[in-house]
Amino acid sequence: MLRSLIFLSCSALALAGNGTNGANCSTNDNRLQIGTYQFFSDCDPLTYCAANGTCVPRGCRKDEDPFGYGVNDSIPDLCPTGQFCPDEADACQALLPVNSPCQLNRDDECEPPPNAAQLADTTNRGRNVNGAVCLNNVCMWANRTSGDSCTVENTAYIGFGSGGEIIDIVSRGNCIAGFYCDSVALQCMAEKNLGESCSADKECSSWDCLANGVCGVDTTVPKHVAEWVYIVVAIGIFVAIFGTLLGLFMMHRRQRDQERKKRVQYWREQNAFHQNLQQIRETAHASSLSLSSARSTMYSRAGMHSDEIPMLQHAAPRASGLRHYMNDDSTDELGALIQPTTG
Repeated sequence: MLRSLIFLSCSALALAGNGTNGANCSTNDNRLQIGTYQFFSDCDPLTYCAANGTCVPRGCRKDEDPFGYGVNDSIPDLCPTGQFCPDEADACQALLPVNSPCQLNRDDECEPPPNAAQLADTTNRGRNVNGAVCLNNVCMWANRTSGDSCTVENTAYIGFGSGGEIIDIVSRGNCIAGFYCDSVALQCMAEKNLGESCSADKECSSWDCLANGVCGVDTTVPKHVAEWVYIVVAIGIFVAIFGTLLGLFMMHRRQRDQERKKRVQYWREQNAFHQNLQQIRETAHASSLSLSSARSTMYSRAGMHSDEIPMLQHAAPRASGLRHYMNDDSTDELGALIQPTTG
């Protein structure tokens, strides 16, 4: 609800007049916007509409950070103690005595009572300002107590919720702290405690009347958590961290085992491959020696008679393909091909 009202207030400021310094304006257009009750004039936020019908720079401000001013703009001063800046922001004025007319929700325009320290609202809930309150556009003091007649002001603000446009009624009175002004009896009554029935937030000491019609817990009070909750949260955090580290360790361990198996399998395959190459080389070398011995024996019989030379089954090729292959080159190409690489 508060966010909606803030949004509406900002929207009203954004839709304010656009008359700059020196532009024409009319004081008759000065008004409070419907629903937000934000002050509106024909002039922009940096100026106000003077009596001569022109926009002139503002002469005072009521906020620490006024709307619309840039970094290099000259900001008017705040009013000193005992004075206030009206909605028009034309100039600082003296505080108004009791029963004087005042502007809506401008408790700061009213003169405080002598016992302002005892009547002042210290809860920052907008009850009053220094014990003074502006109700129904009249300055008065918030000094009514139990059973006293009181004045109430109900202001309906327009807001927007999830279901669309809603009405938020703000009810204020001139009762002292701890009491509220009943809208029907118009008497100050003691605020209700937690769990008691209520019809409005102002009736509860917590200022929180729930939807089921009972006073709830003050939403502004910080919640205190029991010590066991901190212990459970700490244990949960520790378990989560330990579980994460353990999970990562197991995952990396599984990956390392898989990589180790791959390396072992690769080494076995390479070792078997090198052994096979060695066996092939030894076999080829033995075959080469055997063929060389056979050729030497055959040539040693050159002096024999032709009918003494034994008949070979394949007489035309005097050597095998392997022997011819190895004799065609001075290098052992087969050995070079099957020589296992090192490193």
